[in-house]
Amino acid sequence: MEVIPAIDLLGGRCVRLYQGDFGRVTSYDRDPLEIATTYQQAGAGRLHLVDLDGARSGTPGNAGIVRSLAARPGLRLQVGGGIRTLETAHMLIAAGAERVVLGSVAINDPSTVLGWLATLGSERVVLAFDVRLQGAQGEPVAVTHGWQESSGRQLWELFDIYLAAGARHFLCTDVGRDGTLAGPNTALYAECLRRYPEAKIIASGGLSSAADLPALVEAGVAGVVTGKALLEGRLTLEEIGPFLRTA
Repeated sequence: MEVIPAIDLLGGRCVRLYQGDFGRVTSYDRDPLEIATTYQQAGAGRLHLVDLDGARSGTPGNAGIVRSLAARPGLRLQVGGGIRTLETAHMLIAAGAERVVLGSVAINDPSTVLGWLATLGSERVVLAFDVRLQGAQGEPVAVTHGWQESSGRQLWELFDIYLAAGARHFLCTDVGRDGTLAGPNTALYAECLRRYPEAKIIASGGLSSAADLPALVEAGVAGVVTGKALLEGRLTLEEIGPFLRTA
């Protein structure tokens, strides 16, 4: 399992949103490039960048930071946030992103994104599904628009569609856990992999300390994204060191 440090960007600054709410922003004083340097020096071979300006407006707002980081030898980037056109995906890859992360558009318009997947290739795309557990059985249903709207699509439907088309990398967030430091939903990830053992699942949401890592390893995920826990010192670079280096 690979731990992937996350940096959320808003106006060129490193921030975190609580539960995806732009009205509840925590800003961090350190420069994003400085933070990225710290992570890379600790051994991180990959970073997860979220362009919140792009998520809000649909126009990438932090491409300069992507280019600066992508120029660093040995550092790979997966970049998301408001990628709503194939042209934007191509632009980010040209800027140096190894992978683009497709979220709401992949949930709302699978037929279009299947075409993008065929054009870009499965290794260039991470499909990001934000889910909220609904109903008596706690079924994972994909949500969009800042997690405020239910798409009506179950997570399993989306996996069926995209795995059949050759997709392999999936970022799955239980939005009830994100930013809460309440611990990841390991049962959800274990069920994903029970149903779809061929999928490469990246966990997201709720990681609170190094004590959460063994359960994620046991669940079988390929990686886990962590932002707040690292930024606030609840998880240290020394603790995640064995999980940072990528092949």
